Formats: sequence, C-alpha cells, structure tokens
Amino acid sequence: MNRYIEKFVNYLDVERNYSRHTILNYSLDLEDFFKFLDKVALEKCDYLFLRKYLAYLREKQHRPRSLARKLSSLRSFFRFLLREGLLKNNPALLMMSPKLDKTLPKFLTEEEMARFIESASDGKPLSRRDRAMMETLYSTGIRVSELVGMNVHDVDFIGNTVKVFGKGKKERIVPIGDKALGAMRDYLQDRLHQPGALFLDKKGNRLSDRGVRRILQKYIHAGSLQTHVSPHVFRHSFATHLLNRGADLRCVQELLGHANLSTTQIYTHVTTDRLKKVYDQAHPRA
Repeated sequence: MNRYIEKFVNYLDVERNYSRHTILNYSLDLEDFFKFLDKVALEKCDYLFLRKYLAYLREKQHRPRSLARKLSSLRSFFRFLLREGLLKNNPALLMMSPKLDKTLPKFLTEEEMARFIESASDGKPLSRRDRAMMETLYSTGIRVSELVGMNVHDVDFIGNTVKVFGKGKKERIVPIGDKALGAMRDYLQDRLHQPGALFLDKKGNRLSDRGVRRILQKYIHAGSLQTHVSPHVFRHSFATHLLNRGADLRCVQELLGHANLSTTQIYTHVTTDRLKKVYDQAHPRA
C-alpha cells in the first residue's frame, strides 16, 4: 500500500506540480482509507466497499466539505492506478460527492479595512512589518501562502508589481499599490541589503502562515473587534471592493490566480448594493 501512495505522491509532485499542502492532504486522506481497508486487498475494493467507507466517514461526523475532499482524493488515486495499469477497474468512478452549501465570503467594508490596517501604526519595527504585511495582502489579494513565500527580490518597486507562486507552483505577476510599497519601504529600511524572505518573525526566520494569523489576531484583540479577520478576509475584501468599483470579473480572476471563472463568481453575490444602484439607475420603472 505504501508503494502505491509513494508512486501517487510522486505523480502529484512531478507531473501535476501540486503544492506541498495539497499533497499532504491527499496523503493523509489515503492513509485514513488504507486503515479502513485493513486486510482487504486493494484489488477487492469495489463500489459497495467505497459506500461502506463513506458511511464510516459520516458516522465520524465529517462535514460535507471534508467528505468531498476525501472522495476527490480517492477518485484521483484510483484514476492514477488505472492509468498505470495497477488496477483493472476504477471503483470510485460512480461515487458522487455530497452537495456543498455555497457560503458567501466574509469581507470588510472599505472603511473597516482602512481602520484595521491603520491600527498598526505605532512606528515600532514589528508594527512596520505588520503594516506592510496587511497593506500587501489587501493591495494584491494574494493568498497567505503566497505572502509568506515571497522574497525581497520578488518585489519590483519601480514597476509596482510582485512575483508570487500560487497553487500548483504557478508563478504570476501581480500589481501592487503605492501605499503597500510605501509601507514595505518603511519596513525594509533597516534591512535593505538582506536577501531572502520578505517577511520575517522575531527570530529573523521566514514568517509562517500560522504566524500571520497570530499577528492579525493580536490586532483584533487590541481593537476589540467583533469580526474575525483572517488572511482570507483580506483576499475576499480585495475582490469585493474591485467588483464594487466596476472591475471586470475576468481581470479579478487573473489577479486572484483562479484557474476557473466559476471560483471567482462567488464574489458577484456580495455586491448586491452595487447591483441595486445599477438597477435603480437603469430600469425605467425602478
């Protein structure tokens, strides 16, 4: 079994160019499935056995989104084994994922976002870093994994762009605003000649995803905010504010690094105020 997983993981890494995070999740999902298999040979695994596994996961009270991901991992795995000639049939072919509720993304208003970013303004070195980090998240709409993966040389201060590595290790160039670059200059003024990671922790190591979340949590407590502000809230706010101000959906798709337009379309649901305004202005009997 371990040999099968090793082959599959290598395929995801080398041929599909998946991120470490995705590969780790796939590996954990498959390890969980193999524990359920116990002494049953993989060749004996059929559609009915997978239905039993699904029932077992439901008994463990996995959420629909978690179930969908685990089934996606299995489908990819069995598809790979079939392609490699390691199995004759794909038992996961007819497995249907549970329906997922579409949740509207949480976002801050432009005023709320401005107040939150400006809360990091006491001039201390760590506050300058935090301000630069928050300005960058909001100015570019990049993922937290892309933020912490940035290096100093990825920032083009003249061309107003940053280079990031997104999902599937895909490289893209993203515009960045003057306010974010100004905050970044303030943060880098003491370490202009230090290459490597852009955002560092107290010990001088590359800041982690968890570190970014802890920093944001600190400002939530300091401002006694009722709203939970995660790195993804910056991304949601970035997309929502662009669309509210008339940005084209396909341009926002490119900026966010979404492979499919359908992923970006969720943000059209949160621009009701703008739609009402357009309707009132355009409809003859509004």
